[in-house]
Amino acid sequence: MAIKKEGLSEYELQRQEKIAKNQALFQQLQLDAAQTGLGPRSKAKPASSATGQKRKKPVEKKVKVDDGPRRTSARLQGIIADSEVARQKEEADTELFQEQQRIKRQRVSEDINLADAIVNGRTWNRAGNWLTAVGPANPGHRTFTAQDIKDTSDKELRALRERMSGLELWEGAEPNRIKITPERIYSLGFHPGTDKPLIFAGDKLGNLGIFDGSQTAPDRIKAEADDADEDGDEDDEFEPAISSFKIHTRTISAFQFDPHDSNALLSASYDSSIRKLDLQKGTAVEIYAPADRGADEPLSGVEISRTDPNQLHFTTLNGAFGIHDMRTPSDQADILYLSEKKIGGFTLHPAHPHIVATASLDRTMKVWDLRKITGKGMNRHPQLLGEHTSPLSVSHAAFNSAGQVATASYDDTVKIYDFSSAGTWKTGHELTEAEMQPSKIIPHNNQTGRWVTILRAQWQMQPQDGIQRFVIGNMSRFVDIYTAQGQQLAQLGGDAITAVPAVAQFHPTEDWVAAGTASGKLCLWM
Repeated sequence: MAIKKEGLSEYELQRQEKIAKNQALFQQLQLDAAQTGLGPRSKAKPASSATGQKRKKPVEKKVKVDDGPRRTSARLQGIIADSEVARQKEEADTELFQEQQRIKRQRVSEDINLADAIVNGRTWNRAGNWLTAVGPANPGHRTFTAQDIKDTSDKELRALRERMSGLELWEGAEPNRIKITPERIYSLGFHPGTDKPLIFAGDKLGNLGIFDGSQTAPDRIKAEADDADEDGDEDDEFEPAISSFKIHTRTISAFQFDPHDSNALLSASYDSSIRKLDLQKGTAVEIYAPADRGADEPLSGVEISRTDPNQLHFTTLNGAFGIHDMRTPSDQADILYLSEKKIGGFTLHPAHPHIVATASLDRTMKVWDLRKITGKGMNRHPQLLGEHTSPLSVSHAAFNSAGQVATASYDDTVKIYDFSSAGTWKTGHELTEAEMQPSKIIPHNNQTGRWVTILRAQWQMQPQDGIQRFVIGNMSRFVDIYTAQGQQLAQLGGDAITAVPAVAQFHPTEDWVAAGTASGKLCLWM
């Protein structure tokens, strides 16, 4: 006989209550699974025949590719916001990011084989090495014109202006197609050989680019270019051969060809190291670096004494000046402290390398004598012969072969100092205030800002005609050439130059000028 609901037994009531609880628990589990994406998706309802709607096609599931570790959601991990656990996770993520950046920027101490460090230019070694011949502000506004070339009664000066202004851009390709480095150019120079223009450039990320200005387009491309010109079509598609190598992990701030070995290039970097690149062997060997691989001592300059092949000199962004004997271990150097602020560059007197000039963020150009060193610890420094203060920071200082120093500073001037009598200075000599005054001050826009490499005045070290001259980039997308007397000789440019050629250099002896831009492009005048 059936039992009415109100007359259910105690056992039946407990059984139905248990069934209700289980159903409620099962529904909650399904809801939780659906929220976390673990549960089965509900099937799409069939389309109503009355409305005539079509059933949607299932979305194709995309295959997820594992591209490395990524940040995890604190919410999905059950971490409450603003809690101690959340704070610890944020600190851990920050430490992980900083460690990844540190590893990326840490210098590599081992020798570098260029075949392993190549970034671009896979055919760099087809001729054996680079020294053999390679086969098959106000953009455009000039402040020095053809009329300025003629406006002088000095026949020698006019002839020199005509010769310098007659230099033309390399005809092989336009500058925007000569990308010598992947990133912004910070340092640039010519190989001292005269057989062909061989240009080296260092960029922001430690890449060294090499370009041979003697290469020419194959005959086939030349013929196609001639046909295209007759038809009024675009010019040829000749792409110049360029090689680039990753020899440092941070900016290559400066380099110098060893005056005692033209096959050796010395490069200084913000990764705290100096490397010697052997062009014949194709290896880059670390010749100086702090013992601590994690040390942060960015280098701003490097130079070898022209009278002693073993004496290597360098400066840092921390205001230090180092002397390293290359016959000793690579982590040993005599460190002197010349400034409390960044030393942007330094220069040794070519004939008297114990005389050093430095340019600093503290607005000074100072002259030192390495023959006399005093003080202890952080106060140890060579004798200060004299200093000159500018209204704003001084970016660089460079000696020429006649003993003159050129500086560029943010007060929009290039200053020339005459220290041609340095050979007569005895130990303990002090320069008067009058002797430290510049002999010439040339107005020049040096406001490079954030995106353009700092402008530096660079001398031609051995001009064949004996006339001292230097080059410096121009914010209006030119390169200016001046004499040591402040006379402008030329303003090199070209319609194809679309960025400021900020990093400019003369070949040591030939009338060749090269300049690099913030986009890694090269301009070459010959």
